[in-house]
Amino acid sequence: GGGGGSKTKKKNGRSRGGKANNPPYLPPEAEDGNIEYKLKLVNPSQYRFEHLVTQMKWRLQEGRGEAVYQIGVEDNGLLVGLSEEEMRASLKTLRRMAEKVGADITVLREREVDYDSDFPRKITEVLVRKVPDNQQFLDLRVAVLGNVDSGKSTLLGVLTQGELDNGRGRARLNLFRHLHEIQSGRTSSISFEILGFNSKGEVVNYSDSRTAEEICESSSKMITFIDLAGHHKYLKTTIFGLTSYCPDFAMLVVSANTGIAGTTREHLGLAMALKVPFFIVISKIDLCSKATVERTVKQLERILKQPGCNKLPLLVNSGDDAVTAAQQFAQSPNITPIFTLSSVSGENLDLLKVFLNILPPLTNSKEQEELMQQLTEFQVDEIYTVPEVGTVVGGTLSSGICREGENLVVGPTDDGKFLRLKVCSIQRNRSACRVLRAGQAATLALGPFDRSLLRKGMVMVSPEMNPTICSVFEAEIVLLFHATTFRKGFQVTVHVGNVRQTAIVEKIHGKDKLRTGEKAVVCFRFIKHPEYLKIGAKLLFREGVTKGIGHVTNLQAITTKENGLEESLGPGQLSF
Repeated sequence: GGGGGSKTKKKNGRSRGGKANNPPYLPPEAEDGNIEYKLKLVNPSQYRFEHLVTQMKWRLQEGRGEAVYQIGVEDNGLLVGLSEEEMRASLKTLRRMAEKVGADITVLREREVDYDSDFPRKITEVLVRKVPDNQQFLDLRVAVLGNVDSGKSTLLGVLTQGELDNGRGRARLNLFRHLHEIQSGRTSSISFEILGFNSKGEVVNYSDSRTAEEICESSSKMITFIDLAGHHKYLKTTIFGLTSYCPDFAMLVVSANTGIAGTTREHLGLAMALKVPFFIVISKIDLCSKATVERTVKQLERILKQPGCNKLPLLVNSGDDAVTAAQQFAQSPNITPIFTLSSVSGENLDLLKVFLNILPPLTNSKEQEELMQQLTEFQVDEIYTVPEVGTVVGGTLSSGICREGENLVVGPTDDGKFLRLKVCSIQRNRSACRVLRAGQAATLALGPFDRSLLRKGMVMVSPEMNPTICSVFEAEIVLLFHATTFRKGFQVTVHVGNVRQTAIVEKIHGKDKLRTGEKAVVCFRFIKHPEYLKIGAKLLFREGVTKGIGHVTNLQAITTKENGLEESLGPGQLSF
């Protein structure tokens, strides 16, 4: 993507003469989404470098902490390719950019461009990953569906234990069971397995006899497999259980030797009903002939193409396919990647790992639809002053819809007030945008609004929301690990969404102190100023080695009536 303004994209290839008549193309680059095309990045000027960094931040925000850079490709998708030297210089610049935003980069794949040139030219595809500040890691939830004999548990065992299942390791997941029970508030017949990837894309699992905490610590991306114990009489309850966990993707496991058994169709239906993109794993290919495997694949392809499903099957046979599958899968939910593998011989297992590593953590459509129906709420992450535009805030719309010209209130100020303001214009990735939808990142121009009244962690909400703010709140937490004793008077940095402030532990209900792995309801008090919080919001706190997670259960609200929303809207303070 180049500079601002509207970009005209040339859709048709320019004829350059030479070997190939029709040059290879990718689809034209999209303004939104987390994929960026760059022709080359050789020794940029300081100004250009700053621009590139801003752009990278944007792509990372769009991909929730992950972006893919295609180097050697023009904006319109033309695969030009770079010489060895230009590529080296471009990757060096990309590393500098990533360092600047605190991200890591991994080369996913290189391809030769054999069109229209006398020296070899390459295109490189690079994964950029940055864990957002308010998260410990990028978190992807994958629901696992499959018959009892499909080899589901074995596959999860192999992925998460590293070695072919050693039969231990189940106990190590206690912590995670608790965690999810805290989040959903009920125990279930659903078990959780975790698989981590570090920032270089290497698998982090139990193979080095790590504990669940250690996996969290060293992973920048975590995949939580939600394993639905396939009890058929509980199918209905499982569905409800499942939707409450809001999985991002579903993985359907089918055994190569039985093919599509009775319930596989039901599971397909389940995946469709969840409205989540799903992919299919055909397991146990070590048990049967190539012909049998092919028959199962054909069977599946036929069902997927039926009008009811209307999916585009994509068989993954190489690492290259896996990368393509992950990217296309996230962009168009009607593509269904199919893997064929063996958990015994380990054949093709790495293809599935490559795929899972690159899967971008996007909001699923069902969640987004629900969020869009709520009242407007925009989280302020950055504040700047732009000449001739005035005060501009950057951040994410966490719920509702925001339109140009809308009147909102922003707060809480240090004394707990909310001030009126008007959204003059909205930009996404440097191009104007009329309507902003839940889950999207953008910058909003606020005109002459006084910048000194704003700070990170504030929210802009629709006036009828009557926002609740508090200094004292309670949260149900689990202590992941700690060095010193966690007890009354302890100070921690609390992250809730974009709110980040030091809080002091006022009380631990029913206990004097907490140990690692224990859960409790704790009362916290912010030490500086009140914040806007919502019940149920996920929370992460840390202090040195001490770390914990949980969710907000109770707020001691300071009502905006008391603290003078009316006064703050007096003639002296009207800010339009």
